[in-house]
Order: sequence, then C-alpha cells, then structure tokens
Amino acid sequence: MAYVDSLELPDLCCGVDEAGRGPLAGPVYAAAVILDPEQEIAGLADSKKLSEQKRNYLAAEIKEKSKAWCIAFATVDEIDQLNILHASMLAMARAVHGLQIQPQLALIDGNRCPKILIPAKAIVKGDALVPAISAASILAKTARDQVLLELHQKYPQYGFDAHKGYPTEKHLAAIKAYGVLDEHRRSFKPVRELLVSVKKTQDFFDF
Repeated sequence: MAYVDSLELPDLCCGVDEAGRGPLAGPVYAAAVILDPEQEIAGLADSKKLSEQKRNYLAAEIKEKSKAWCIAFATVDEIDQLNILHASMLAMARAVHGLQIQPQLALIDGNRCPKILIPAKAIVKGDALVPAISAASILAKTARDQVLLELHQKYPQYGFDAHKGYPTEKHLAAIKAYGVLDEHRRSFKPVRELLVSVKKTQDFFDF
C-alpha cells in the first residue's frame, strides 16, 4: 500500500469498484465504501484473489465497520442500451451518490472515472492498492454473486452457480441447448451471434 500511503488524501474518501463487466448474463454491480480508520478490517484485498468464504466474511465485516457503504447496479437492459463500459460507470455513480455520508473524494478502480458530483481519481489496480477500493470490490462481487445464485435457483440447467454468468464452455453450451434468457446481455457477441443463428434457422423454415 506504499503508493496510496504517499498520496495526500482528504479525511473523507470513498473507494469505488465494480463487478461483472465480463459475464454474458446479469447486472453489473458497483460499490462505494468509506472506511472507518478507527475500526481496522484485516485481510482486505482484490476480491478476485479471495475465496468465496473469505469474501462473504469480509463483506459482513465491511458493512458493520465502515462509516458508510452503498451497493448499486445497472440492469441488463441498461448494459445493452449503453454498452458495458457506460453501464459500469452508471452503477459506480449510483453507488457513490447513494452513500449516506458524502465523501470529499472518490478513488475509482481503473483508468477512468464516472460522472459524479464530487472530485474523483482513477487508480489502476486500485483494488490491490487502496483498502477502501478493495472493500468496494468485495461488496460488489458478493452482491452480484448472490444474484447469480438466485438466478441458478430459477434456471438450474444453465449452471449460474458455477460460472456466475461468464462465457465458459458449459455456459455457452447451455445457451445453445436451452436458449437465451431475458437475463442474458444481447449486446455481447456470443449471445448476439446465437440470436442471429436462431433467427436464420427460423427464417429458413418459415420460407
């Protein structure tokens, strides 16, 4: 954390990160977190480097000990309308604006910032460098994973509990076998190509 320690930061900063840019299904989630320096949370790290059990444990601790936190999302329709980058920025903005305490600065994971009402600074690999961003990545990831587990209960044949919507071989095979769901992102290439293929087949038989 040496890089972050060297920055001159205001007292009230929030970390912001998103989860779910790459999957073919489900919303994209984001979280904003203002940590409390008086309440240490050990083990904060990039959510992708933590086990599911560790993420869930830390998520509960983050919610309990932080000064403020907010989880937000952009829907599948918004992703298809705006594209995934702009939908991710929208989810981040919603998370920041949903905080019960307004921070003086938002530290954003990545190389660009959402349009928000407070100053923001983008930090590449911030989820590994900034504890507040690490905390945000954990909240966003656990929230999205929970939604995909619920989706698995509704459509067990797609295997959302295992791949969480990412384009694995099993997920692509399930889409081909069972079709495209409302929860799938139609603007994403594998889904879009399958829909085109199905339409061509239907047009052939309708001829």
